[in-house]
Amino acid sequence: MANASRVKPNSPRRRHYNGQDGPTIKEREYLEVIYYLVARGEPVIAARLARWMGVQPPTVTHIVQQLETKNYIRRDGRGEISLTAEGAVLAEAVVKRHRILERFLVDVMGLPWYLIHEEAVRLEHALSPIMAARIESLVGHSTTCPHGNPIPGSCEHYPGSVRLDATKAGMPFIIKRIVEEAEEDSDLMRYLQSNNIVPESQFTITDVSPAYGVTLQAGDQSITVSPEIASFIWGEPA
Repeated sequence: MANASRVKPNSPRRRHYNGQDGPTIKEREYLEVIYYLVARGEPVIAARLARWMGVQPPTVTHIVQQLETKNYIRRDGRGEISLTAEGAVLAEAVVKRHRILERFLVDVMGLPWYLIHEEAVRLEHALSPIMAARIESLVGHSTTCPHGNPIPGSCEHYPGSVRLDATKAGMPFIIKRIVEEAEEDSDLMRYLQSNNIVPESQFTITDVSPAYGVTLQAGDQSITVSPEIASFIWGEPA
């Protein structure tokens, strides 16, 4: 008698979006993070992935070896990781799907901004191509996710060239994006939303301290964010 729990070779859980055998869910998560770092021009090394994913280095080593065996990534002599042509196409598709889902959850479903990352993670691996295409058609005009990060194919650069912790007192500042790492922390995202620290909000920088953070003023509202939180926020002078 066949084992009912056995995953068949052509099971949707084992297939990529185009119907071919593809990476596992965990491998897609790593490809997504690698894509973010590459797109931002940051070096990709195993230690950086371990910090982002919140795992021990041996876990990263194992996944990286799997990705390399499948020809999704390559490593140079210094251990820096880059995407192969095949890996780049796959990673871009993963990121595009995630960010379009986030857009859909906010614009169409009306979910709170701080919850959408987790909900998109739950949905993206089970979404059929038909549903993905329909959702994209509903938010196809969008160029960024609700956190301000670019949707591949719609916007090819990261908005905002100035990090909040690099601003100076007296500077008027428009927030353009919150980096991907911060999206993993729903409590942080809720805190930012409750204080209107979201893309397109405008503040005046009233104080900058390497030790205590950055103080933002908008009307009667004044809030100081820690140096770590400030490092997650990018924008530009108003």
